Amino acid sequence: MKPAFLIGLMSLALLTAPAGAQSAAAIAKVDAADMSIEKARSRSYPGSALTVLQNLGAGSNYSRQVVSYQSDGLTIRALLTVPNGTPPKGGWPAVVFNHGYIPPNVYRTTERYVAYQDAFARAGFVTLKSDYRGHGSSQGEALGGYYAPGYTDDVMNALGSLKRDKRINAARIGMWGHSMGGFLTLRAMTIDPSIKAGVIWGGVVANYNDLMTKWNHKAPASIPQRVLNIRKTATAKYGTPAENPKFWNALSANTYLKDLGGPLELHIGSADEEVPPAFHAALVQQLKAVGQPVTSYVYPGDNHNLSGNLRTALNRSVAFFKKNL
Repeated sequence: MKPAFLIGLMSLALLTAPAGAQSAAAIAKVDAADMSIEKARSRSYPGSALTVLQNLGAGSNYSRQVVSYQSDGLTIRALLTVPNGTPPKGGWPAVVFNHGYIPPNVYRTTERYVAYQDAFARAGFVTLKSDYRGHGSSQGEALGGYYAPGYTDDVMNALGSLKRDKRINAARIGMWGHSMGGFLTLRAMTIDPSIKAGVIWGGVVANYNDLMTKWNHKAPASIPQRVLNIRKTATAKYGTPAENPKFWNALSANTYLKDLGGPLELHIGSADEEVPPAFHAALVQQLKAVGQPVTSYVYPGDNHNLSGNLRTALNRSVAFFKKNL
């Protein structure tokens, strides 16, 4: 699965405009300054009650449901799993599950990442995989995750929705993210230190200077040029990270690693064809430099999805959450 390559957000008012007008108006409203970590911290992310839309076939020891929740006035769909039986005292531990790039127009709530989510569900965690805005049947327009806060908002409101659920222990929630989802996970953990632990696979976890100068990945053909142009608009307005490091550092989770509220476990294949393994290595060093606990796994010769070590990586991730949640 390819990581998303740029951007994200639109307002509720756009939903009533013609499709072409929605796109132009949404992109016109995108401002990279809205990605500031401090600005994100100043906002609230209440989420909402999880509304059940469809009951799916159950897993081995858990239920599966398509649900929806609210994020910035948009209705976002998600896949929820809940362990069978009576919740333990205080409620179930939970994992917010942040997927990587999938072309939004082909994305389906019940497809992709099935084995990944199943591993955590079978281990006794509630899991919630957000579709993100504009994906599948979620409202809003899919503009990506790197240059505006829409997807981050959706992840934070997924977290808020879990905290409202009486079946869940709000003090025992972690995040798992793959690729772009790793970018969102790291951001969320610097925004809200109540997130107790995070696991990132093949994460887009570099600062903005490295994202712009050291990520030679070709943007997927499914991303419209008008969306790719948002980065150009941002650098035209604010300069490049080299020209204006203060601005871009304020947007980067890497600047705020000392504020993490829990440990990270990082996984990557040495032959990752989508995300440079150097991003992983740099983040490990940055975390150690500020005294944050981190566990790093590099899988020789493996790819972006860790296909050759899938079971090992899942077992390690499950064990990490059991230890830290």
